[in-house]
Amino acid sequence: MLLQRPTRTYSSAGSAAGLLAAQHKMRKAGVPEQAIKVFTDFYHQLEHGASGLIPESDIEPLTDIPHIDHLDFDTPTLRAAASSTVVIKLNGGLATTMGMEKAKSLLPVKDGQCFLDLIVEQILHVRRQYDVDLPVLFMNSFRTSRDTLEALAPYPDLALDGLPLEFVQNREPKLTVAELEPISWPADPELEWCPPGHADLYTALDASGVLDRLIASGYRYASISNADNLGAVPDPAMMAWFATSGAPYAAEVCRRTPADVKGGHLVVRRSDGRLLLREGAQVPAEDAERAADPTIHPYFNTNNVWIDLRALREALDRSAGVLHLPLIRNEKNVDPVDPGSPRVIQIESAVGAAISLFEGSTAIEVDRDRFLPVKTTNDLMLIRSDVYSVAADRRLQTTLDRIPLVDLDPRFFARIADFEARCPDPPSLANATSFTVRGDWTLAHDVSVVGNARLEDLRSPCHVPAGIVLGDRS
Repeated sequence: MLLQRPTRTYSSAGSAAGLLAAQHKMRKAGVPEQAIKVFTDFYHQLEHGASGLIPESDIEPLTDIPHIDHLDFDTPTLRAAASSTVVIKLNGGLATTMGMEKAKSLLPVKDGQCFLDLIVEQILHVRRQYDVDLPVLFMNSFRTSRDTLEALAPYPDLALDGLPLEFVQNREPKLTVAELEPISWPADPELEWCPPGHADLYTALDASGVLDRLIASGYRYASISNADNLGAVPDPAMMAWFATSGAPYAAEVCRRTPADVKGGHLVVRRSDGRLLLREGAQVPAEDAERAADPTIHPYFNTNNVWIDLRALREALDRSAGVLHLPLIRNEKNVDPVDPGSPRVIQIESAVGAAISLFEGSTAIEVDRDRFLPVKTTNDLMLIRSDVYSVAADRRLQTTLDRIPLVDLDPRFFARIADFEARCPDPPSLANATSFTVRGDWTLAHDVSVVGNARLEDLRSPCHVPAGIVLGDRS
């Protein structure tokens, strides 16, 4: 994803026509007026070429924040916090880069269970353990709603009286790169639309009425995380920490390593001391070395956030429903699986960017076990392998001090269908340091990796027989 850059100047007449056409298309499709106002705000940012850059001279590093290990609450405090918290899972993605056409959360990840199965079981475990009505809501997109609700149907006790299981992200037109006009794609008109990014959470909660329903039902706090992050389990200790902090907004961060330099990180704005989320594309070129140095900026953003629902209600009221978050300019093909299809711009924004809007926002350091996203088949192989097991509370756990590095050839393993055809059973990685595959390899069952292993590209399909041990102990 690329944040907006002043790459070209659009004529006022052309961009005005493009905006009017986009607004008309959204109204015709029944998109709420509030979402159209938010889109209009982002559109103006796009046409005016706002840079979005956050230089080192404007910020200070974020340091010395509390660690989750320091949390210690009695059972009544844990129960009280859990009874006033709602869990919201961001579930709008299709994982098109992995070749999926259904909700990514339906992908089997462990012992035949998908993301949704594990999330539901985690919620039900907390309800039983603390005797609380802990709701879970899925923010679906127009492309994931039906699949998700069908997958949740076997859990009739999941929905709580008066609350839905989902609210749906708004949608907006994809724009032509040259004219900023809504793209026309008769081959599949659904591909003319895109979700507006995770920050649409705030607009969708409000426009759907779910925000007010939650507040009226007595819920004060929301735990928000990506559905594909199996580490972001509903934890009453974290709920108690946020409830007792008095903060209107909080972010979970992890210690950065050299492998984390590309992601967003939190910084402190010098002008007012507020926290900012600085994405990699917001770093000026001359600041890239300092921004990537984990000794200077020690934390990265996990996209696990916490928000006081009353504070959100007040912020939306003050801004007439438009929070004026920074834009992300995401350029893609109109058909994600057809690299020859026209390039389009998708207007998006990050949910974590809202941290700067709330005075008193804070952050907490968490361990890596709360950040286990599955973004690629490299991640999927690790999760499916014996590196991780499922604990009694249905969270993923590992006994390893260091997680192996998996690097599969994207030409043959990036898409789910290709990955599963070549690796129907994950290899044992519990004793591995790294596993690299180059070329077209198929792995039989009962393959083990020990130490460092590398399969080279032999320029023809190759096969690893059953029972083979790959690697060394170096």
